[in-house]
Amino acid sequence: MKKILVTGANGQLGSELRVLSKNTDFEWVFTDWQELDLTDLEHLAEKIDQINPQIIINCAAHTAVDKAESEYELSDVLNHQAVAVMAKWSFENQCKLLHISTDYVFDGNSATALTEDAPTAPINVYGRTKLAGEKACIAQNPETVVIRTSWVYSSFGNNFVKTMSRLMQERDSLNVVNDQIGSPTYAADLAQAIVTIIQQNNWSPGIYHFSNEGEISWYEFALAIQEIGGFECAISGIPSSDYPTPAKRPAYSLLDKSKIKSTFGVPVPYYKESLKKCMDLLRTNH
Repeated sequence: MKKILVTGANGQLGSELRVLSKNTDFEWVFTDWQELDLTDLEHLAEKIDQINPQIIINCAAHTAVDKAESEYELSDVLNHQAVAVMAKWSFENQCKLLHISTDYVFDGNSATALTEDAPTAPINVYGRTKLAGEKACIAQNPETVVIRTSWVYSSFGNNFVKTMSRLMQERDSLNVVNDQIGSPTYAADLAQAIVTIIQQNNWSPGIYHFSNEGEISWYEFALAIQEIGGFECAISGIPSSDYPTPAKRPAYSLLDKSKIKSTFGVPVPYYKESLKKCMDLLRTNH
């Protein structure tokens, strides 16, 4: 039975993988920083040695995009240096590595859906450290599968869907940026895609893109949340310039999913179907 190590197990994606793990015939080892401290670079390889997995799924990251601007060192350790250690370990131990990356490796100046070989040019610390992590993966272990994703939400953790659902019930009106375009990713769909990939005999290394289908702004995403939730709140679209944040966001980061679909036969649901599933779950669990 193959042993799978999941890092960042208490995050949105790690939590969704935990749900799915119950129906697989793998031995899963779920770790968060308490069990596997990725900032302890000196002892990281020997800690992985003790677990001795055949597959590593790296969901851990410093994902607080605005905080990363003032926490460069921590961001670089988690998103890049620790990833390099994992990639080196996996290469030396014939272990498969599946690493999660982000649409923030792009500058946002494209006008068409981004393929895996589109030029990268991150515009914030989070994106720069994640890109460094991707490059370290491929340099240390050319057999790595990297999956870039965007706008992740789930019934677990903190995310846009939960925040908007709460605010729409607390407030009469909300402003949401309408000039950042992409597609959300329901973490349960991404988790399913990962399980589909690791269950196949077709391990095809390289970079892949995964998000749900659809091309929307955050404002349109908020309107969909309002519609599905039946919330009364008035929502207005505003330009990013009206809502300054420490980290710049790419204006356009829609991911092209053709490669992951054709290589692994992974289904990619339409964003509204998945949003409805997630919101139904949130309703049931409250």
